[in-house]
Amino acid sequence: MAIQRTTNPKAPKPAAKAPAKAKASASKPAAKASKAPAKPTAKASKAPAKPAAKAPASKAPAKPTAKASKAPAKPAAKAKAVKPAEAPKAAKPAAKAKAPKAAEPAATGGPLEVGAAAPRFELSNQAGELVSSKAFEGQRYVVYFYPKDDTPGCTTEASGFQALAPAFQAAGVAVLGVSPDSAASHARFAEKYGLGFQLLSDPEKTLAQAYGVWVMKKNYGREYLGIQRATFLVGADGRIARVWPRVRVDGHAEKVLAAVGG
Repeated sequence: MAIQRTTNPKAPKPAAKAPAKAKASASKPAAKASKAPAKPTAKASKAPAKPAAKAPASKAPAKPTAKASKAPAKPAAKAKAVKPAEAPKAAKPAAKAKAPKAAEPAATGGPLEVGAAAPRFELSNQAGELVSSKAFEGQRYVVYFYPKDDTPGCTTEASGFQALAPAFQAAGVAVLGVSPDSAASHARFAEKYGLGFQLLSDPEKTLAQAYGVWVMKKNYGREYLGIQRATFLVGADGRIARVWPRVRVDGHAEKVLAAVGG
């Protein structure tokens, strides 16, 4: 009977300890397992969080963009240097070309007198043709000087010679009108009034000086150089046969024709 009490109480004690250890061992690994993944999770969230914070590095391209917009802006301002295109103002020297006109020839002492040799000439007429005194050698011709085309007195004088042109031709006497006007001006003047005789252009006043009709004139208290209205009849011998030094235009052509004998 004593043997049965000793064996029965010892057997249940080990059975009770076995489940206790199992619980302890099972519960501890479970706790560790939950903590182990928790830490990596926290680190994993922090690791990408830092790169996310660094993402503002996009500011680096923002600066080049600002500079890029400013860089072209400055060259655009410099584009105003196109002003040098105003260089064509150098055309002003053309105005200086008019200076030679101021240098007028000196005044002469007065018209040539009867018996003087008629000056030779080579001048353009209203058609732009060169007319030479050689063409009139051995014949008589009239040379009359007048101040300016298409002015009242000069028009009256020219019209008088034109009206008597057939009579002068019949007498074998050529009529030549001379003034400083250009050949183009003479052409307009001749066309306007139907002048059939030759008008010679003497812009340099060379023939006027030679005949002594480029003189100092006075008008209303003003002195200036100009043409003295005068007419010359040149004989067949090439000398001055008759002079009208101060012409009055009314009836002047008739007086010259009378001297010619027409």
